[in-house]
Amino acid sequence: MKFNISSKAFYNAASAVSKVINSKNALAILDNFLLSLDGNMFTITGSDQENALTARLEVAGAKGSGSLCLGARRLVELLKELPDQGVEVNIDEDTLEVQLSYASGHYSFVGLPAEQYPAFVADNNGEPVSFSVATEQLITGLDNTMFAVSTDEYRQIMQGVLFDVAPDSITYVATDTRKLVRYIDRRTAPGVTGSCVIPAKPANILKNVFAKEEVLNITMSSRSAVIESDNFLFQCTFLNGNYPDYNRVIPRNNSLVLTVDRVALLNAVRRVGIFVEVDGGLEKFRITPEAILLKANDNNLCTSAREQVPCSFTGSELTIGFSSNFLTEILTTIKGEEVVVNLGDAGRPGVFRPAVEPDNTELVMLLMPMTVGEF
Repeated sequence: MKFNISSKAFYNAASAVSKVINSKNALAILDNFLLSLDGNMFTITGSDQENALTARLEVAGAKGSGSLCLGARRLVELLKELPDQGVEVNIDEDTLEVQLSYASGHYSFVGLPAEQYPAFVADNNGEPVSFSVATEQLITGLDNTMFAVSTDEYRQIMQGVLFDVAPDSITYVATDTRKLVRYIDRRTAPGVTGSCVIPAKPANILKNVFAKEEVLNITMSSRSAVIESDNFLFQCTFLNGNYPDYNRVIPRNNSLVLTVDRVALLNAVRRVGIFVEVDGGLEKFRITPEAILLKANDNNLCTSAREQVPCSFTGSELTIGFSSNFLTEILTTIKGEEVVVNLGDAGRPGVFRPAVEPDNTELVMLLMPMTVGEF
């Protein structure tokens, strides 16, 4: 086999596919790419057994066809250092020797038989559903929810993002029981119904690898999905289990409304948060109709901080506590000039929303409060 390819295009594709490969694999063969040539179509596949990602590239001067496995780490490192120019790839089908050459360099690898590479077995139980979504819309859904994904090994079903697909919308949900995000996007009308929980790793691959693609074609079965664009094919396995009823935990009767400049509050939370206790992270808020007084202290180090931020509040006065880190994540993720917070009392979660949202979208973020002893 023989073909010519741009070193930059080769590197971009190989680097993208390498994101699916684990740093340590139970099967040594998974440290390799599966490289295939069919006509003028060259493909690079990586897998961790639960997910498989394939990049497709058109090449020039192709002769022959076939497949082999080649060490992923060394190939990516070499391609990263090559100058941006055309390279020639020659593969001896008998010895599986791979020679990569360009004007001033020559590199040689030895591959492994393609038959050793495990095939990704897609789940075909049930009737699959298919739909298309603009990549920018899907990535926005992930950007709004990924920070709330749980890292608790005992709550495996929460270690991913829930996709609730309805005929007229897609809902993205993530929670770790202390914070919850629900983002509804009605700009897409899939025309089908389905639900799945995509683990954090494949969700990050979707964000990082597919960012420049325009449209994603998604086929969901009961336990896995095939996500395809012009340049990539991604097969991922879902998390199994029943996701919590997220709509039920969002308070509907928080009658007190706080409106505040998002950036001003975020900066104040960050500054005061420097002085919270390391173990607890409690930041206290005394909210009045005209201003929020933020306070934090660490009695062990005899340090404290307080700051005031102007606001508009429909109640008389409320004292409540939140985790400084979690609140920072929420205020960083929400976009826009102002944020609206619906509150009930010191024991009820706060419900955060942007004051102004893009048409046909709805973002809700819930944060559980922390107990405030004295202010």
